[in-house]
Amino acid sequence: MRRIESGKVLSNHKLAEGVYRMDISLPEISSEVQGPGQFISLTVGEGWQMPLRRPMSIASVENESVSIIYKIFGKGTEWLKDRREGDVIEAIGPLGNRFSLDNINIKETILIGGGVGVAPILYLHEQLSKDVLDHLLIVGAVTAAEQFLEHTPNAGIYLTTDDGTVGEKGTVMTLLEVLVDKLENPYIIACGPEPMLAAIHNYSTEKNIPGQIAVESYMACGTGLCQGCIIQTSKNGSIEHSYHERYSLVCCDGPVYNIDAIRI
Repeated sequence: MRRIESGKVLSNHKLAEGVYRMDISLPEISSEVQGPGQFISLTVGEGWQMPLRRPMSIASVENESVSIIYKIFGKGTEWLKDRREGDVIEAIGPLGNRFSLDNINIKETILIGGGVGVAPILYLHEQLSKDVLDHLLIVGAVTAAEQFLEHTPNAGIYLTTDDGTVGEKGTVMTLLEVLVDKLENPYIIACGPEPMLAAIHNYSTEKNIPGQIAVESYMACGTGLCQGCIIQTSKNGSIEHSYHERYSLVCCDGPVYNIDAIRI
């Protein structure tokens, strides 16, 4: 059940270049969170300066608090960056669905995060690690300054950078193809910017690799009212079906979808 709740900022600190983590005390919302993949929508600014809420993937839930990881893109995230401990922020949540781990061999699972899409992936990584469930994690960025994890292949954690300043040089796709070849029945769980998800979607479709992706989308309400976060669905790999089945609302039906259920 989603709730509207005002909570105090517990901490707000820089993780990497342009990347921040905020912890907000939200007892009611945190108690309703079902798992990684869900998000909250935050009120930013004062008055009507910025009337649209900002959707933020949940990066962690602990001790009645909800954590988000965000990147500075514009006035809304600049406003978030300037919040201090004790400041109050209004949130709606939890919104959307979560990743499903039913009937999945976790040891054959590759988690992939890029940009701010790393938030739900790290949340899932955190949960699997607590349960001592082996898996692989790939986190992609443009350069080392944007990474905040350590490249530790022996622990199943891989970093990629476009310029090769840390981890493997290239995109997440470069490393994904290498790791997939080492697994018997690979399964992909990913979240990130649209070009990254499109590449993963095309690759998994071509190789017939199952998985789930959490889609990033602009949205004004997060509740299905504005109809602004439409994504095209697929049916057996085609779009030759009725209008009503052809589109999905990311905020209500997603943001998590089976890879073969949508078109990017």
